[in-house]
This record gives sequence, structure tokens and C-alpha cells, in this order.
Amino acid sequence: MPPIPANGVPLGSGKVGRRTLLKATTATAGAIATAAAFGELETPAQAAAGFVKGVDISWAPQMEARGYSWKNASGQTQDLLTILKGYGITAIRLRTFVNPSGDPANGHCGINEVAAFAKRIKAAGMSIMLDYMFGDTWNSVGVQNPPAAWRSMGYSQMVSAMSSYVNQTMTVMRNNDVLPTWVQIGNEINSGICRPVGSVSSAAQMTGLLNAAYTQVKAVSPGSTVCIHLAQPQKYDSMTTFFSRYAANGGKWDMSVFSSYGSADLAAGIVGNMKKISAQYGKPFLQSEFGGRVDRASSTQAALVAYIQALKANGGQGIFYWEPECMSPFTGYNMGAWDSSSKRPTSIMNGFTQA
Repeated sequence: MPPIPANGVPLGSGKVGRRTLLKATTATAGAIATAAAFGELETPAQAAAGFVKGVDISWAPQMEARGYSWKNASGQTQDLLTILKGYGITAIRLRTFVNPSGDPANGHCGINEVAAFAKRIKAAGMSIMLDYMFGDTWNSVGVQNPPAAWRSMGYSQMVSAMSSYVNQTMTVMRNNDVLPTWVQIGNEINSGICRPVGSVSSAAQMTGLLNAAYTQVKAVSPGSTVCIHLAQPQKYDSMTTFFSRYAANGGKWDMSVFSSYGSADLAAGIVGNMKKISAQYGKPFLQSEFGGRVDRASSTQAALVAYIQALKANGGQGIFYWEPECMSPFTGYNMGAWDSSSKRPTSIMNGFTQA
């Protein structure tokens, strides 16, 4: 996801800019999905049978608290989750910050709020992906700042803090009976996590922090699929740098997931890179972030269809749209999929039913 400054307008808003760069993540629906990624199923069509269509709607509770609601394509006000299910959405991705502010667009998403929303999602019959930011606000491909409480810590102290934090937050999810199907340990971590301590240039320390998170996720929820999430898979050298260093230092992960916001004509090549880097390490993959300009709905819809088709053809396990429910003036982010005037979904959402 893009960084959202204090004014609520993401960097590059109103421009093609950074959001046209590719960001993608991959997630699986279990053993069948994993088998498909390794070619144990005979055809891409079989692999696509369990394909996950998901969305990240982490802003929804804050929007609801401020009086926002959503209409379906017929113009009727309806629960957001119900509308999404009508488009075949079966999974919801939720971010969590460590000690967030109360800012509606750049804060919230503490673990207790996440768990409360996750209960609604589970009641709707949908799966959950938990996205650990490992910061108090946005971390993404260009920014990986530790939470303020960890900022002065050395490596050993930070490993302990990481272990405690992940164990405590996963325990909150377990106690609320909303253990996630997938868990991202970090968000777009091409350059590492909690920099500079966990920078990719300090690969042993980065790996130690991520392995601490992996271990604690599994201690609380052995069945959760733990994901490493990188952005811009069109930059293959960046993918190789991260994964080669992580693997060389004993890094643990179950699935590789990626962010990509590329156009329809780029989808095949980008997904090809996702597949290539994932296969190199014997991991299934999915695209955990996609998006496009809401004011260019037809091209964004076409891109969504192209990515779904490319993912299915290459054994990818699913796709998640980043914040399709957002509307102005709650945020200036212009890559949602709802019309701010009519409160209805745009044609972008039809892409989920067309591929």
C-alpha cells in the first residue's frame, strides 16, 4: 500500500506515479493451493479452482464510525461485506500497527480493533489475512521505520520485543476465535524491517527478526500460512537480493506474496516474475495488493482481469485489491473502486466476476 501522509492524501495522488509500480502479494487457501504451486496438480485450471479473491478494507471501521456507508450496484445501502461477497470476495486482508495514533486515515488498526472487525468477517464466512506493519503507522517499500517504543533498541532487545509483540497480538486473535489463514510478517519489506537494525544490508539481523515473528505466529497458530511480502516484482534484481540473503541466513516462510499496481499489458510479465522467484525457493505465491485509478475505471477493470488470468495461468493462489471501499473526502487516495458521489461500486469490481 502507498504511504499516506498526515493530510490523508497518499504520495503520488492524482498522478500515475508510484502507484503504477507493481506491488503484489500471494496467499494460499491451504494444502490444495500449496500443492498446485508446486505443480502437484496437473493443470493451471486445477490450480485455479481454489483461487482466492480478496480485498484489504482496513479503513472500513473508521469510515463507518464517521458515518460512511456503501451502496450496492442497484443503489441500495447494504453491509459492505455483503456487497463484497456478491462479487465473489472470500477473503479480507487487515493491517495492524503497533501503537497507532487516533488519526482516521493514518492511525487506528491496533490489534483489538482488528480482532473486533475480524469477528464480523468470520461471521460473514470469509477468511482473514493479517498484515503486520511492524510500525506505528505506514511501512511500505520506501519506508520501514520501527515503532517508536523500539527505536532505541539494539538487535537482541528488538528480537525480544518482536517475539513478545507477535505472540501477544496473535494471542488476541486466538482469544477472539479469529486466527488468520495467512499472516504477513512485514509489509513490502524489500529493504528489510525496523531499519536500520533489520535492514536487508544487515541480512543476519533482518532474518533473526523475521524468524522471531515466524516462530511466534506458529506457536499460537500452527495452521496459519506465514508470508513474506515484497513490492514491485517487475524489479527482479530487488526480489533476488532479498530472497537470496534471507534464505542464506536461514529465513523461514511458507508463501511469497507481492504487491503490483501495473497495467493490463504488464500483468503477464509481472506475474511471471512472481512465479519465477517463488519457484526458485519452492514456495507458493499470490498477489496481496492490486489497485488502479478509480477515475480510469475501465482500464483498472481490465488490469484486474489481466492479473487474475495471469495468476491463474501461472499457479498463483489469489489476489487482494487494496482498499476498494475508500471514498473521498475520507481520504484523497484515488485508487479505490467505489464512486464517492453515488456510493456505488464502479465497474472495477466487475473484474472479479469476469476472470
